[in-house]
Amino acid sequence: MLLSIQNLTVRYGTDTVLTVASPIDIEEGDRVGVIGSNGAGKTTLLKSILGLVSYEGVIRTDLRPEQMAVHMQFNEYTDACSVKYVMEAVLGTKIARNKKLRELIDFFEFGDCLRKKYTKLSGGQKQRFTIIMVMMQEAALTFYDEVTSGLDFETRQKLVEKLAEWYRGKRESLVVVSHYYEELDQLADKLLILDQGQVVDYGRKDALFRKYCGRAVIVVNHSEENDSLLGAYKRLSAPAHLIAVACDSQETEKSVTELLRNHDVNYKRSNNDIEILYTNAKAVKGGGFHAK
Repeated sequence: MLLSIQNLTVRYGTDTVLTVASPIDIEEGDRVGVIGSNGAGKTTLLKSILGLVSYEGVIRTDLRPEQMAVHMQFNEYTDACSVKYVMEAVLGTKIARNKKLRELIDFFEFGDCLRKKYTKLSGGQKQRFTIIMVMMQEAALTFYDEVTSGLDFETRQKLVEKLAEWYRGKRESLVVVSHYYEELDQLADKLLILDQGQVVDYGRKDALFRKYCGRAVIVVNHSEENDSLLGAYKRLSAPAHLIAVACDSQETEKSVTELLRNHDVNYKRSNNDIEILYTNAKAVKGGGFHAK
């Protein structure tokens, strides 16, 4: 067990901002995605684990501080010299003499940026710079807090693809805080769902999907026509612009898809849609924490 969180409470003044009532365990090789709206307690959870805020409860780990690494949402570095020298000074090594550092620089296509000062880097280049610094720690457990925040869609997508490729097949454990569903789809195999400072659920993505959405879901754009067309089928909670139909059997799925094709309606079929999973988990939040 790398990390265990039990009976955690975080207060800012008289306000309770985060409560973890049931144990959350992170094991070697876990890729945990932490999801929730603004103010849900995502960054507060990370700060608690890292000892950056006061809390009540128990956080147990066998890891030494140097075995944990963190990429925070906002980072700043000196502009007195190029990022090449910042990188070498912080890491205590020369790029020319460090094979892994050169490998990371090449992998993230950062070589052409080394002569620039930090403020001259684009948003995506700044994130790649910090990611390289974090990865060089070779930590057993790494935290990424909104690693693509402020980036445009294309830059965000490319960066997440790079992260997923780098960690594929490796044993390092990750905790990824994000409000982008597609990022967690690529980087996480477990989900910790937070809402208004409370844990909604925690477990493997596939198990949570079956629990809240069933075998599969068919999603279409919301319209009066589609609403009427699918009126006979079981609906799941969905964002206002979508209609989600639960398909608890192959027969139901076949019936729904044939109906939609016959009416030339575009649809998406999924058995791991994190947005629909998240929406339905929050909808039944009143039942409290759900076991894995």
